[in-house]
Amino acid sequence: MAGECVITIIGNLVDEPELRWTPSSVAVCKFRVASTPRKLNRETNTWEDDKDGSLFLTCSVWRQAAENAASTLQKGMRVIVQGRLKQRSYEDREGVKRTVYELDVDEVGPSLKSATAKVTKVSSVSSSGSGGQGQGREEFQRARSQQGTPAEDSWAAGTPGTSGGAPAGGGWAGGSQGGGFSDEPPF
Repeated sequence: MAGECVITIIGNLVDEPELRWTPSSVAVCKFRVASTPRKLNRETNTWEDDKDGSLFLTCSVWRQAAENAASTLQKGMRVIVQGRLKQRSYEDREGVKRTVYELDVDEVGPSLKSATAKVTKVSSVSSSGSGGQGQGREEFQRARSQQGTPAEDSWAAGTPGTSGGAPAGGGWAGGSQGGGFSDEPPF
């Protein structure tokens, strides 16, 4: 939408993600990200955290992405978050007017700068009655406790250019070049 402020923030989760459901069974996951800029101390020639410039931002992600975030993210994890910045004003209990900034998340994932991650594709088909937009509370808890990779998951099986993973042939994943990558687009 025009006029929205889309930002990307990189930082650490300051607490565990909190997954809840609306009365209409739509999942929402809230978490806070702390982003602290670093600056070079020219006297010691070392990088130091700029304690005055720390930003703490509350983030909300919805639907299937909320369930995925809740089962993937953990306190302390370094993340990359992109979304639309929102401003909200309210009056606190003492009658003081307050303004907060929050992020409606479009994309979130772990930073791979100093970590690794294994990506597994999640099925969006659901029998929870939420229109295929999530697993529902009970199914989510069951899936999180199992944390297994389905055998029929084509993302988890094989390697690019083989029958177990991405399709072989003329696309980006190989074909006539012996499993290498082609410069030709797959369409």
